[in-house]
Amino acid sequence: MFGNKKDKRVRNHRGRFAVNQTNITMRYLLSIITILTLAFSSSVLAQDKVEITIEGNDKMQFNLNEIKVEAGQTVVLTLKHVGKLPKAAMGHNWVLLTQGTEINKFGAAASKFAGNDYIPEDTDQVIAHTELVGGGQQTTIEFKAPEKGTYDFICSFPGHYAMMKGKFIVE
Repeated sequence: MFGNKKDKRVRNHRGRFAVNQTNITMRYLLSIITILTLAFSSSVLAQDKVEITIEGNDKMQFNLNEIKVEAGQTVVLTLKHVGKLPKAAMGHNWVLLTQGTEINKFGAAASKFAGNDYIPEDTDQVIAHTELVGGGQQTTIEFKAPEKGTYDFICSFPGHYAMMKGKFIVE
């Protein structure tokens, strides 16, 4: 068998078959590349979706006044009402407004739509919104982050938008 032109094995000085270091090195490098590729792929996939939890309380406050995301990301936003008061007295929602929307005008218009969780019907000023929740409740929505820019978010329950607001920054 040894000496055959098809046989690529090489004998060392002791007459034993030598280990081909090039093959071992290549296998090692391929293993490392595969591991790094898988690790990088899962971190890139993780960046495609961002999960955010924002809390509203009985003092008409959100716990966050700024949220940062990347353009095009899938945003999974959970609104938790950490207070105790019922929805009729102290309901909260989370509303992401288009750029240029005047908060006071929007809030005044929203107050007329109690049956629609204080979201005006047929409006083009809302990018995304949650349902209205009362004390101890929570709700989750999923949406695509808009293009780069700074947007306002509010609670549109009557009177709340003056205090319950913040910036949604898309980078």
